[in-house]
Amino acid sequence: MAARTDIRAHRLVYGCMGLGGGWDSRPYTSEDIRHAETAIEAALAAGITAFDHADIYRYGKSEAVFGEVLARTPGLRRRIVLQGKCGIRLPDGERPGHYDLRGASIRRRVEESLVRLRTDALDVLLLHRPDPLADPEDIAEALTSLHAQGLVRQFGVSNMSGPQIAFLQAHLDVPLVVDQLEMSLARRDWVEAGVLFNTPAGAGHGFAAGTLEHCAAQGIRLQAWGPLARGSLTADPDSAVCRLVTDLARRKGTTPQTVLLWWLQRHPAGIAPVIGTARPERIAACRDAALREPDLTHEEWYDLWVAARGAPLP
Repeated sequence: MAARTDIRAHRLVYGCMGLGGGWDSRPYTSEDIRHAETAIEAALAAGITAFDHADIYRYGKSEAVFGEVLARTPGLRRRIVLQGKCGIRLPDGERPGHYDLRGASIRRRVEESLVRLRTDALDVLLLHRPDPLADPEDIAEALTSLHAQGLVRQFGVSNMSGPQIAFLQAHLDVPLVVDQLEMSLARRDWVEAGVLFNTPAGAGHGFAAGTLEHCAAQGIRLQAWGPLARGSLTADPDSAVCRLVTDLARRKGTTPQTVLLWWLQRHPAGIAPVIGTARPERIAACRDAALREPDLTHEEWYDLWVAARGAPLP
């Protein structure tokens, strides 16, 4: 598969959850389309050509406004990678939200996403959340069919552990190539789990052991959602983390946002952050994370980690 369409070749991904207007069923507007167009143009200008969607984002409107931009911009679809997700059902009336990875539901959600996105195929499909009632053979049949028909080129998962991925892969002929997890300098359980083993602080630690190692061994690219922690790490100029990030950015000739993304990218697991801001200036602030190798030394990486922990390593 060419690097253009292989999601594992992309260092930074643009998350489209912020596009499409409100989190409701009201129709999107022409202003929502212009807003999406501006964000997409800013991402492309920053060197980002992979775009992450989910069928539930803004009740489908994120996909729909993106499809409007694709229709208005000849040749754009050939320049980008489209990643979609399915498996979460939003609350509907008195029925609460739930997860649904039944094979027929996966197929239906993909077909609906393709209509909204105005394209004939997804480059990548992720299963959004684990469904306790899922039948892996039923999932495998649906994914194999979607792949054979050319409707989806690659597959992955989101919010799943190494054992869950291995169990699903055992029933699949097509490889799973992505696991998307919440990862940031604020959400550090994925890295803490590796050093807190056999320490009192590690008791009851929630991150599934071996997930990073499983993904690395199987060639599964980790994607980090929420990599900038919604701006919380740079909001307080008096905090040790903010001061350190700001100082490193100044010395490296880049932005604080890039330093935070580099901290993830510097990890040998090969982490691709998924940035979700829709503001052009904030997208531009991430440009160096798409175009430059992470410029953090071994010691600087640890300095950031310890500052975020607020306590020495065990």
